[in-house]
Amino acid sequence: MKLTYRTSETCARAIHFDVQGGKVISAEFEGGCAGNTCAVSRLVAGRDIDEVIETLQGITCGTKDTSCPDQLAKALREYKLNF
Repeated sequence: MKLTYRTSETCARAIHFDVQGGKVISAEFEGGCAGNTCAVSRLVAGRDIDEVIETLQGITCGTKDTSCPDQLAKALREYKLNF
């Protein structure tokens, strides 16, 4: 199921992601630092949703309380609560 999560407090405006069978199939960031978001997308593909959340949650960017990877973890937590 392909979903979109609207981010907050990051350069990326949204994250489009797909989860199937408890695994993150894909994650695509709209905006953000292209090299970093591309790397995150490749690193999470095929991984267990809980593993991705645990790995990415709490990462900050500069002086911000969140980051693009942290926003992906939030998106996945929200997904788990609703699906």
